[in-house]
Amino acid sequence: MYEDPFESDSEEVRPGPLWRHALWAVGMAVAGVGLGWAGALFRIGPEEYGLPAAAPGPVWGYLAAWTVIGLTAAAVLRAAAARVPVYAPGRVALGLTLMGTRLSLGWRPEPPALGALAAVVLVAAVFWSAFALRGELRPARR
Repeated sequence: MYEDPFESDSEEVRPGPLWRHALWAVGMAVAGVGLGWAGALFRIGPEEYGLPAAAPGPVWGYLAAWTVIGLTAAAVLRAAAARVPVYAPGRVALGLTLMGTRLSLGWRPEPPALGALAAVVLVAAVFWSAFALRGELRPARR
Protein backbone atom coordinates (compact mmCIF):
# COMPACT_ATOMS: atom_id res chain seq x y z
CA MET A 1 0.00 0.00 0.00
CA TYR A 2 1.27 3.46 -0.87
CA GLU A 3 1.85 5.77 2.06
CA ASP A 4 1.89 9.48 1.40
CA PRO A 5 5.33 10.81 2.39
CA PHE A 6 3.87 14.22 3.24
CA GLU A 7 1.33 13.06 5.80
CA SER A 8 0.52 10.06 7.94
CA ASP A 9 -1.01 9.45 11.34
CA SER A 10 1.99 7.58 12.64
CA GLU A 11 4.40 9.40 14.81
CA GLU A 12 7.53 9.81 12.76
CA VAL A 13 10.16 12.42 12.13
CA ARG A 14 9.53 14.22 8.86
CA PRO A 15 12.94 15.30 7.59
CA GLY A 16 13.48 16.93 4.26
CA PRO A 17 14.46 20.12 2.53
CA LEU A 18 13.05 23.45 3.66
CA TRP A 19 10.99 23.89 0.50
CA ARG A 20 9.05 20.70 1.31
CA HIS A 21 8.24 21.93 4.82
CA ALA A 22 7.18 25.33 3.47
CA LEU A 23 5.02 23.74 0.77
CA TRP A 24 3.37 21.50 3.37
CA ALA A 25 2.61 24.44 5.68
CA VAL A 26 1.16 26.50 2.83
CA GLY A 27 -0.93 23.53 1.69
CA MET A 28 -2.36 22.94 5.17
CA ALA A 29 -3.20 26.64 5.61
CA VAL A 30 -4.86 26.98 2.20
CA ALA A 31 -6.77 23.72 2.61
CA GLY A 32 -7.99 24.69 6.09
CA VAL A 33 -9.14 28.13 4.95
CA GLY A 34 -10.78 26.70 1.84
CA LEU A 35 -12.66 24.01 3.77
CA GLY A 36 -13.71 26.53 6.43
CA TRP A 37 -14.99 28.88 3.75
CA ALA A 38 -16.84 26.07 1.98
CA GLY A 39 -18.38 25.02 5.28
CA ALA A 40 -19.56 28.55 5.95
CA LEU A 41 -21.49 28.77 2.68
CA PHE A 42 -24.39 26.64 3.91
CA ARG A 43 -26.12 25.57 7.09
CA ILE A 44 -27.01 22.02 8.05
CA GLY A 45 -30.07 21.77 10.22
CA PRO A 46 -32.34 24.40 11.75
CA GLU A 47 -31.18 27.82 12.82
CA GLU A 48 -31.68 27.07 16.53
CA TYR A 49 -28.54 24.96 16.70
CA GLY A 50 -25.34 24.94 14.83
CA LEU A 51 -23.20 27.70 13.46
CA PRO A 52 -24.86 30.38 11.36
CA ALA A 53 -24.12 30.49 7.67
CA ALA A 54 -21.57 33.06 6.58
CA ALA A 55 -22.64 36.52 7.62
CA PRO A 56 -23.13 39.05 4.82
CA GLY A 57 -20.28 41.34 3.96
CA PRO A 58 -16.71 41.10 2.72
CA VAL A 59 -14.84 37.93 3.64
CA TRP A 60 -11.38 38.67 2.22
CA GLY A 61 -9.97 40.18 5.40
CA TYR A 62 -10.99 37.15 7.45
CA LEU A 63 -9.69 34.73 4.82
CA ALA A 64 -6.35 36.54 4.67
CA ALA A 65 -6.08 36.63 8.46
CA TRP A 66 -6.81 32.92 8.78
CA THR A 67 -4.40 32.07 6.01
CA VAL A 68 -1.61 33.78 7.96
CA ILE A 69 -2.74 32.25 11.27
CA GLY A 70 -3.03 28.79 9.71
CA LEU A 71 0.35 29.14 8.04
CA THR A 72 1.94 30.06 11.37
CA ALA A 73 0.28 27.16 13.19
CA ALA A 74 1.26 24.71 10.45
CA ALA A 75 4.84 26.00 10.46
CA VAL A 76 5.10 25.48 14.23
CA LEU A 77 3.77 21.94 13.94
CA ARG A 78 5.95 21.06 10.97
CA ALA A 79 9.06 22.49 12.64
CA ALA A 80 8.46 20.19 15.59
CA ALA A 81 7.70 17.24 13.28
CA ALA A 82 10.99 17.79 11.47
CA ARG A 83 12.82 17.31 14.76
CA VAL A 84 10.84 14.70 16.71
CA PRO A 85 7.87 12.41 16.04
CA VAL A 86 4.59 14.36 16.27
CA TYR A 87 1.22 12.65 16.05
CA ALA A 88 -0.87 13.87 13.07
CA PRO A 89 0.47 17.42 12.63
CA GLY A 90 -1.47 17.79 9.38
CA ARG A 91 -4.81 16.98 10.95
CA VAL A 92 -4.14 19.34 13.83
CA ALA A 93 -3.09 22.23 11.55
CA LEU A 94 -5.97 21.62 9.16
CA GLY A 95 -8.52 21.28 11.96
CA LEU A 96 -7.44 24.38 13.85
CA THR A 97 -7.41 26.51 10.70
CA LEU A 98 -10.74 25.13 9.47
CA MET A 99 -12.49 25.73 12.80
CA GLY A 100 -11.11 29.24 13.17
CA THR A 101 -12.09 30.19 9.63
CA ARG A 102 -15.56 28.71 10.02
CA LEU A 103 -16.19 30.51 13.31
CA SER A 104 -14.93 33.82 11.96
CA LEU A 105 -17.06 33.68 8.83
CA GLY A 106 -20.16 32.74 10.80
CA TRP A 107 -19.96 35.53 13.36
CA ARG A 108 -17.51 38.09 11.92
CA PRO A 109 -15.82 38.95 15.20
CA GLU A 110 -14.27 42.32 15.91
CA PRO A 111 -10.44 42.51 15.83
CA PRO A 112 -9.95 41.83 19.57
CA ALA A 113 -12.08 38.67 19.40
CA LEU A 114 -10.34 37.61 16.19
CA GLY A 115 -7.01 38.11 17.94
CA ALA A 116 -8.21 35.95 20.83
CA LEU A 117 -9.23 33.19 18.39
CA ALA A 118 -5.83 33.45 16.72
CA ALA A 119 -4.09 33.23 20.10
CA VAL A 120 -6.07 30.10 20.99
CA VAL A 121 -5.09 28.43 17.70
CA LEU A 122 -1.43 29.33 18.02
CA VAL A 123 -1.25 28.29 21.68
CA ALA A 124 -2.87 24.95 20.79
CA ALA A 125 -0.28 24.38 18.04
CA VAL A 126 2.57 25.32 20.39
CA PHE A 127 1.26 23.01 23.14
CA TRP A 128 0.81 20.14 20.67
CA SER A 129 4.40 20.65 19.52
CA ALA A 130 5.74 21.12 23.04
CA PHE A 131 4.09 17.89 24.12
CA ALA A 132 5.96 16.07 21.35
CA LEU A 133 9.20 17.91 22.15
CA ARG A 134 9.02 17.22 25.90
CA GLY A 135 11.41 14.27 25.68
CA GLU A 136 13.83 16.24 23.55
CA LEU A 137 13.92 19.18 25.97
CA ARG A 138 14.28 17.11 29.14
CA PRO A 139 17.85 16.48 30.27
CA ALA A 140 18.96 12.86 29.98
CA ARG A 141 19.05 10.82 33.17
CA ARG A 142 22.19 8.92 34.02
